[in-house]
Amino acid sequence: MKAIVIKLLPDKRREKTVVTDWKEPAPPERNEVLCEAVFTGLTNGTERNQLIGGNYAPSDESLPCGGGYQNVGRVIETGPDVTQLQVGDLIYASVDHVERFTIAENGLLLKLPDDIDPAEAALFGISGVAMHCCRRVDPRIGERVLIVGQGCIGMFAAQIAHAMGARVSVCDIDESRLEQVRQLGIAENVFNTSGDGWKAQIADGSYDAVMDFAGVPDMVTPMIQACKTRGRLLLVAGRFDVNYTFNVGQFKEISILQCSHFTRDDLENLCRFLRQGSIKIAPLIRHKVNLNEVPQIYRWLRDEPMRLLGTVFEW
Repeated sequence: MKAIVIKLLPDKRREKTVVTDWKEPAPPERNEVLCEAVFTGLTNGTERNQLIGGNYAPSDESLPCGGGYQNVGRVIETGPDVTQLQVGDLIYASVDHVERFTIAENGLLLKLPDDIDPAEAALFGISGVAMHCCRRVDPRIGERVLIVGQGCIGMFAAQIAHAMGARVSVCDIDESRLEQVRQLGIAENVFNTSGDGWKAQIADGSYDAVMDFAGVPDMVTPMIQACKTRGRLLLVAGRFDVNYTFNVGQFKEISILQCSHFTRDDLENLCRFLRQGSIKIAPLIRHKVNLNEVPQIYRWLRDEPMRLLGTVFEW
């Protein structure tokens, strides 16, 4: 069976590539379904974190191993107790980049409506993370929200926060990503914070909430300063620890929030937003490639991550 796996190179760097001898999934039992992958999506932050030895990285001793959590598969077999799915259904499932997988029908999955493009659904994981983060921050209508970092999750979060009624500002250091956000037409302010751009453009006490998808070291205190008194700061993954000037947070009585994984309810609401046009996924797909391009995509992810935005692998 084909799978995309992390391998350890002789120089101790890591790569991700396609193998053809991965273990087959077990046949479906009880309420499980067996699916065959149609598309899978790159999870830029988590998978890069694993490639460079970050806080989500598996140990060298555990390699080779799989990874990812965005798989759109077609049901090819059902267990005897399955009631919600049938052979031929397309589902999004939070599983690795694998050719075939078995999952319980009440697991972290979503049956895809006929009017959802399955290639777009291959990014339901990272857009689901954005949905979960926005619901955690819970922006009220008219609140000012600053979204730091405009990779895929940041762009999805900007769209979702806007749909929830927030007045959205975004920032990044990459102009091409900022131009993409401008084309989406959902941000009141688009800031390039390269160089001294943060200090020049991000005023203290301006935002009800700040959502950090960049994980840049030594930026937590400036982000707290950007919050209003009793504001919220959401920190997302990609770091081993958090350091900030305690008195700055204490003076503002700041709430520091964290998120875990998305839920099935997040996926259902994401799908609803997509169907009604509140968010768009297609403009964020920069690469849609077959499996022979996998090694190059992951070299870019490891060494030149700004080349990538949304990436979908066609199986």
